Formats: sequence, C-alpha cells, structure tokens
Amino acid sequence: MHTERSRDARALLVNGTVGVGKTTVAGAVGDRLADAGVSHAVLDLDWLRQLWPAPVGDRFHFAMLLRNLRSIAANYLDAGATRLVLAGVIETDEQRKQLADAVGVGLTVGRLRADPAVIQRRLTSRHEGEPEALRWHVDRCAELDAILVRAGVDDFTVDTSTDCVTDVAASVIRGAGWQ
Repeated sequence: MHTERSRDARALLVNGTVGVGKTTVAGAVGDRLADAGVSHAVLDLDWLRQLWPAPVGDRFHFAMLLRNLRSIAANYLDAGATRLVLAGVIETDEQRKQLADAVGVGLTVGRLRADPAVIQRRLTSRHEGEPEALRWHVDRCAELDAILVRAGVDDFTVDTSTDCVTDVAASVIRGAGWQ
C-alpha cells in the first residue's frame, strides 16, 4: 500500500438525471484511463447510499454517501489511484462542496444530458415489466433535470443522445482536462 497520495490526484463526478448514462459513461471513462495506463477507480455512488429507511430530511441518503465515500476514496488514493471517476448526482453547490471534501482531491463535475425521448427509451428498457418503477424514474427524470439546469453546479456538459459511449467518454475526459 502506498503511504503518500499523488499530488496530481483528481476526481470527476459524472452528474446527470436518471437514465442519462452516468454509470455506463463512468465505466467507459475508466476503460479509457486503463488503456492509457492511468491508475484510477470508478465508483457508482448509488451503492454508497443504499440503506433503508432514509432519515427524515435526507431523502436520498446523501450523508451516508459522504460518510462511505470518505473512507473508500481515501483507500483508493492511498493505494495509488490518481483519478477517481464517480457516477452520481449532486443538486446544489453545497453538495458539490461536501463531495469535494469527501474525496479530498480536486473535483470536476461534468453533467450528461440527453433528449427526453432517448431517456424515456432507456428507462422503458431498464424497467421492463416494472410499471411503478418506470413511472417513478420518468417522473424523477423530469424533476431532477429541472433541478440540475437551475443549479448549474457543473463545469461542463456532454450530450449522450447520439454518440456511442466511447465517444461520450472521450468528450468527458476532454471536458475534465484529463487528456
């Protein structure tokens, strides 16, 4: 295990509404980093907030996510990772600050967006045979997209409507300045 973290370590949050491709794109960014020989870790932040029930006032368990991320990010950085690729959602400047504090390195936030019809198709495919889950995700998509547009917490935006995932990943890497 490395005892000294790299001074050039950075984190990237792939932000966006449900169904836009955050997890898929984060994985593809990780693949490109691996191909380039860059030490990194890819984390789907949804898994770090999974606890039921959610406490009053923290609908999506953001406090639990931060608590877990502090430990996990430190472990990856101590092991030599120079890039942390995170797939998740932040809705406010305060959440951005808290997330940056939790990872302990510089944080760039890139938002993915897609045409509503594309997201609808993705969600319909993902939740086939689950009408209640589909309805919740479609409703949340519209709600969250409006929140993200108003919040403006992102450093750059990449459209996922038409490009293949490897091209989107390349655009995200460029947007993060990780060329």
